[in-house]
Amino acid sequence: MSGKVLWTPTAERYNASTMAQFEQFVARTKGLTFSDYNAMWRWSIDDLDGFWNAIWDFFDIRASVRPEKLLVKRQMPDMEWGTGGMLNYADNIFKHAQGREDHPAVIVQSETFGRSEMSWGELQRRVASVAGRLRGMGVGQGDRVVAILPNTETALIAFLATVSIGGIWSLCAPDMGHVAILDRFKQIEPKVLIAQDGYLYAGKPVDRREILAEIGAGLLSVAQFVTLPVIGDLPQGHVAWDDLTGDDVPYQSTQVPFEHPVWIVYSSGTTGNPKPIVHGHGGIILEACKQSLHADLSPADRYCWLTSSGWIMWNNQWSALGQGATVAIFDGPPNYPDMGVIWRFIADEKLTFFGAGAAYYAGSMKAGITPRTDVDLSALRSLGSTGSPLSADAYDWIYRDVKADQWLAPISGGTDLAGAFVLGHPGMPVRAGEMQCRALGNATRAFDPDGNELVGEVGELVCTEPLPSMPLYFWGDDDGSRLHDSYFDTYPGVWRHGDWISIDENGASVIYGRSDATINRKGLRLGSAEIYQAVEGLDTIMDSLVVDLEFLGRESFMPLFVVPAQGVAVDDALKEQINAAIRAQVSARFVPNEIVEIKEVPRTLSGKKLEVPVKKLLLGGDPARVVNRDSMANPDCFDFFIAYANARATA
Repeated sequence: MSGKVLWTPTAERYNASTMAQFEQFVARTKGLTFSDYNAMWRWSIDDLDGFWNAIWDFFDIRASVRPEKLLVKRQMPDMEWGTGGMLNYADNIFKHAQGREDHPAVIVQSETFGRSEMSWGELQRRVASVAGRLRGMGVGQGDRVVAILPNTETALIAFLATVSIGGIWSLCAPDMGHVAILDRFKQIEPKVLIAQDGYLYAGKPVDRREILAEIGAGLLSVAQFVTLPVIGDLPQGHVAWDDLTGDDVPYQSTQVPFEHPVWIVYSSGTTGNPKPIVHGHGGIILEACKQSLHADLSPADRYCWLTSSGWIMWNNQWSALGQGATVAIFDGPPNYPDMGVIWRFIADEKLTFFGAGAAYYAGSMKAGITPRTDVDLSALRSLGSTGSPLSADAYDWIYRDVKADQWLAPISGGTDLAGAFVLGHPGMPVRAGEMQCRALGNATRAFDPDGNELVGEVGELVCTEPLPSMPLYFWGDDDGSRLHDSYFDTYPGVWRHGDWISIDENGASVIYGRSDATINRKGLRLGSAEIYQAVEGLDTIMDSLVVDLEFLGRESFMPLFVVPAQGVAVDDALKEQINAAIRAQVSARFVPNEIVEIKEVPRTLSGKKLEVPVKKLLLGGDPARVVNRDSMANPDCFDFFIAYANARATA
């Protein structure tokens, strides 16, 4: 690795950072000093309980009962955290409202609603009002409240209100198909559904009323529907969202156990329903605080991460709110009316920190825009990136055409742990194509297939010690087998994340894309099973296989291979039928780049589709090594994919 140095922090910049303050705090309270960051990282993964208690103390985490010990059981996957502790996630947001009631907490720029600003006092008042109304609807500790909302203040208020009373929150983006939403929400049997009946997108109204009616009819557990009408009238029997927000009542939280569920998010495997991942109050608070060190966040920041409400970065953006920062939300297409709209937003709102998916920066670069000369970015100090690998060319573009004197801190983590494995450090140089360091408290390593650690070589990204934000469980996975098979079946007692990574001797890293068959489009992950459900539901399609060829330095390319029904031609009409089904049932984000006719889908003897071998082959793998043909039910069909791979390589 060792890419060229693009930026080096001054001593003044690092000494003023929250990371430097934490380092000084550890020296003062524990008598520990470190020769460099890697020494501090090693302490943080060796003395896990000591490290996380230092995080608790440094960030003054609020709890009615502090756990006597944070890490109670160190063994994965049966780790246990914070037994006996009582606290609430929302309390650790609203501690920043005290004495700052008039300070802006949230700024929203929405294509549908325009620009608005909400103070800390107003946010807390509205949350208290909605919380009281949810209690009146019978929502109690452990009940699920779900929402289909864009990334606006409505979703934030509903989320904080839900978790403040011990309810469990779950959110889907409004551009998802009804089948994909039902596949998620039906598993968790929600009591209340909150939705917006439509929105503007790229200047056009999007009417969601029929789809919401289908979703409502499919969720038999819902006792109350709450609707924010934008397109039409309030449906009969629904409660208007605005009626929930107007009560002037005091904020009151319910204290819940440290590992009480705070939200359910979804990450799909390659087969079966989406996995409903349950995270806990205490673990998410700790992880958010730790990650804010690596992002150098403080109450003085004006922060935005460009995200839809269907991405884990929606949840992650509230880590900035948890440090008292003002969070700016952008609700709308990032390329309408042109690719400069986000950069104008950054300038107009005087943002100090902006983050986005790597694809956004690549799109800006390819559009040929030069924010450095187009807008005033004098307030901007830091940029973040995630979702897919950020190429070295994009690093160069950022420092050449965006701003030379700023810190670029790409991160890589996942929905699964609501956090990052590798990320930035405000006191280290930025090198093209590399992430600066491994996260404190996170024992991130690269393993070979036999479980040996690799240094400077590409291997499986693993985590060898427990993290407080790892899933408590998957909803409905009563015996834990689904969770075990998702992360712990390759290396016993070690979390395997499903990314290819190389980590050098200094801890810097490069992510090389997914090592499994998960589809990752513009930062949003989806299991291939959901695409199969849409495609193979058509009478015209007998079978299909899809792979995502995301890889460092290349644009994401997702081919869909289909076996048509007898007598059906794979022509433009059929391709449009397939794309329409994916748009309707999954999302337009997952429409393939190419649809290719095949005679057979390669399968194992037990009937499983060979997605990973096909993906490895198309990424340049040796045909003799990516698959054992003896394990295939139809080995001859793999010859087609070898020919296809050769054709792509020479194209």
